[in-house]
Amino acid sequence: MDAAQYPFGKIHYFFRKADHDRWHRMQSKRHILRSQLGFTAPPHSRPKPCAGCANYHGIAYGYTSESRAVLICGFHPYGWHREGICPDWCGAG
Repeated sequence: MDAAQYPFGKIHYFFRKADHDRWHRMQSKRHILRSQLGFTAPPHSRPKPCAGCANYHGIAYGYTSESRAVLICGFHPYGWHREGICPDWCGAG
């Protein structure tokens, strides 16, 4: 496509580039905000039944500190709360 057929191609390119730059800047600000709110911080402590388990996930999900919840593992999202060893425990090796 040459300039005679599409005279505004270069202008559209600059608008798309500016829009992408704005989007990228907003994503960077969100990442900084999330790190300041503690979303990237490691969990406080690993539950005792999950020590050494390969299924342990332990990452917090949610947008606010009130709605944030830690996903312990896929088998027991809130951790193993019964007495004894978790039946789904798998060594990390």
